[in-house]
Amino acid sequence: MADCIQDIVTTLPELKSVTGVWEEADRRLTRGDAAFVADLGIALAGAYGEDAGRIWQYRSVFDHLLRLLATTPGPGNVAQALRLVSSGGAAEGKLDRYTASLLASGHPAEELAVAFSAEASEELRACLVHELVLRGAGVTEIPGIAQWATSSHWRHHPLGRLPLALCEVEGRPDVPSYGVQSSSYSMPYGPSDDRGAAVVAGARVAPFVETTTETAAKGIGAAVANWAEESNGRIEARVFEWVDPSAAEAVPSLLPALGLECLKGAGNGFAAAVCPPDQAWRVLFAAASTGGAYNSGIHGAYGRLAAWQSLARLCGAAEGDATEAVEARARACTWYGFSADTQWFEQVAWDIGLAVMSPGRRRLAVLAATDTD
Repeated sequence: MADCIQDIVTTLPELKSVTGVWEEADRRLTRGDAAFVADLGIALAGAYGEDAGRIWQYRSVFDHLLRLLATTPGPGNVAQALRLVSSGGAAEGKLDRYTASLLASGHPAEELAVAFSAEASEELRACLVHELVLRGAGVTEIPGIAQWATSSHWRHHPLGRLPLALCEVEGRPDVPSYGVQSSSYSMPYGPSDDRGAAVVAGARVAPFVETTTETAAKGIGAAVANWAEESNGRIEARVFEWVDPSAAEAVPSLLPALGLECLKGAGNGFAAAVCPPDQAWRVLFAAASTGGAYNSGIHGAYGRLAAWQSLARLCGAAEGDATEAVEARARACTWYGFSADTQWFEQVAWDIGLAVMSPGRRRLAVLAATDTD
């Protein structure tokens, strides 16, 4: 076995096709030799992990090996997947997020309890807890997971503030489904045939001031930040306030008068409609977890965190508010989804327009995002 692995490691960068390496790993796993698959991945990571950016053969084979172990049923495969990603050449934060999503998609929660006793990073465990929560698993009731998930030692971790059960506003989140060579996920954003009522621009608007700060804009755009950082996306995140209350019902007419970049030149091609905060959370989570046109997002656990961060900033929740308080605040606000036929929106598949009027009818927060391939 060692000679076979060494031969693959030595010749990998010269291969024009890696299909043969995939097939060898598939055969070995079919025969029950999950250790070979992990050993091969560990050897490749040790040889080429630092040069992954320029060696496409390594990236392709390593991903295949990881997906093979993480999505093929069987507790032994889970243990070997954990051994693979915990090796020195492979271990890093983004890989932990990805692996947790793969494992939660491919194995029952009870089989994944091994991650909380075997070799696995704390980051992978934290991500795995919330990937399971997103899929409806009762992590506080599963032996082997409950003790770690409910302990206080990770309360300062970024994911430690998230609840260990789904909130009502989260509903049943759309999470990816993975295969060895495929992925599928929902894209709950525009363009859409159901755009709401058309809005005629030119309405008179009471005096307002823009109160956008760098912190507010960053928080509002947390869920779509990956679109701009890793793909071709654009983001507009702004906050406006009125001295006198502005009727929430007038928001569709207010939006075109605010000077938003995303609505310049909209004319009659602008439409807006009331939407529940549940729908807004679903859109924010999908944008964060699955990404835009040229990236894969930040996966489920951190996607959940980013969705809550955007939701909180959009509805004007106080810094540090617990998710229960954020949800209550979100339900007290009036939410709108909007779309527009402008040059700012790419009109491909990744278009988001959200506007949120506060309960006091004096604060309006807006998030627009677009991306293209």
